Amino acid sequence: MATRMVVLSLILAAFLFCNPSQAFPFGRGGAGYPGLFPEFYQFSCPQANEIVMSVLERAIAQDPRMAASLLRLHFHDCFVQGCDASILLDDSATIQSEKNSGPNKNSIRGFEVIDEIKARLEQVCPHTVSCADILALAARDSTVLSGGPHWEVPLGRRDSRTASLSKSNSDIPAPNSTIQNLITFFQRQGLNEQDLVALSGGHTIGVARCVTFRQRLYNQNGNNQPDMTLERTYYNGLKAVCPNSGGDNNISPLDIASPVKFDNTYYKLILYGKGLLNSDEVLLTGKVARTMELVKSYAADESLFFHQFANSMMKMGNIKPLTGSKGEIRNNCRRIN
Repeated sequence: MATRMVVLSLILAAFLFCNPSQAFPFGRGGAGYPGLFPEFYQFSCPQANEIVMSVLERAIAQDPRMAASLLRLHFHDCFVQGCDASILLDDSATIQSEKNSGPNKNSIRGFEVIDEIKARLEQVCPHTVSCADILALAARDSTVLSGGPHWEVPLGRRDSRTASLSKSNSDIPAPNSTIQNLITFFQRQGLNEQDLVALSGGHTIGVARCVTFRQRLYNQNGNNQPDMTLERTYYNGLKAVCPNSGGDNNISPLDIASPVKFDNTYYKLILYGKGLLNSDEVLLTGKVARTMELVKSYAADESLFFHQFANSMMKMGNIKPLTGSKGEIRNNCRRIN
């Protein structure tokens, strides 16, 4: 009996102190997320979720825009090389930073918040929680703190040792994209039309720079005329913010009605001709039946939007993650070890 108890104790100890990915070899996050599961840090860093949330609560209280910025960081990371925190790497002798790409330069922000989260985690759980997982958790918690849905984030990503400035320039959809461009960009990442429309709903919070929507105001089709789908009063207001030349960094809310509240107003505004970016409005006006139908459905039913947004965020967060022995756990999110 005593021998049996010793054996059972040894088995339990091996289970508790092994790599979590070995403890749960088939994952615990459900089918479709091999190697990633919400309990990944259950034994190695049980405080991880709490630490991320505590830093974000303070950061977003000080700057409500930060929620949208962190959500966008995760999106721009996952579309380039997969969800591997490559977007966080600074220029170095071996790295051309993705921060310098067209979609990112003078635009993406929130790096200091990620740095603070990483520093806190390194104090409590050294060399344990990846920067890629921090981005995924920060995107979820930013959504929740803005009034949006909660979801269990599958974890276990590792960090890349490389970045791709060229892919950052080519793989992130442009704000003036046509509906077919958008569908193609998302399909390349394994995301469908439902994911496209739901994830676009992240634009219910945040702002965009004048340079990203100027074309709609002054030269939509190369004939020096505005985009006629813009509602007139909204159009006049945007012209006051965004002149024909200059003011590239002037900003306007993506959701003019509730710019810091995560809700379904974004879709209602599109129905009224008040989608800020071309890539927003074409979800309705691009003559693709499925995206038109989804815009109307999400405008009518916020809970439906929240449910699909959560599912699509989990799906996006599973784009080509590095797991197991691939990549590394960076000590500093801005540089490789």
